[in-house]
Amino acid sequence: MFKQPKWTQPTRQAYLVKLFIQSRGFCVFGHTQCQIPEHHYSLYIEDLIADWIAGDRQDRQADWQAELKAIHQTNDRRYPLHGQFNAISQDVFFDNQPVFYLDTLGMSGLTFKPFARLKLASNPILLHVDLGDMLKPLGKSKRRNSQRNTRPDI
Repeated sequence: MFKQPKWTQPTRQAYLVKLFIQSRGFCVFGHTQCQIPEHHYSLYIEDLIADWIAGDRQDRQADWQAELKAIHQTNDRRYPLHGQFNAISQDVFFDNQPVFYLDTLGMSGLTFKPFARLKLASNPILLHVDLGDMLKPLGKSKRRNSQRNTRPDI
């Protein structure tokens, strides 16, 4: 099955036929005894088709960029981060934030005692906190579960 090139459109094919009929396969500008090779029909249409292909490529690229912009653009209003809270709501928001986040629980390989790795909310430092005998009051099953799980419900 023959597949037409992408640049072939009915209007373009009609233009090439019209150009051939007018030039009769020789100079497209109608000069008699034309010695300029670029004016010859076969060379002229090669450049013309190359221009059409380049134009189509630019149109497809522009359509693709417009589609990407439409896909990724949201209607959310973008505010700067500062100025969103008044003084009271800012204090309430930051008072409700946790001071630290539990990263992991584990057993120390040196002392064989449980420890917790915590991340401070205000800074990227990780703290290793020795839990020592904190798990003693728990039952044997809960103690083993807390040592086994990385994120227990304590």
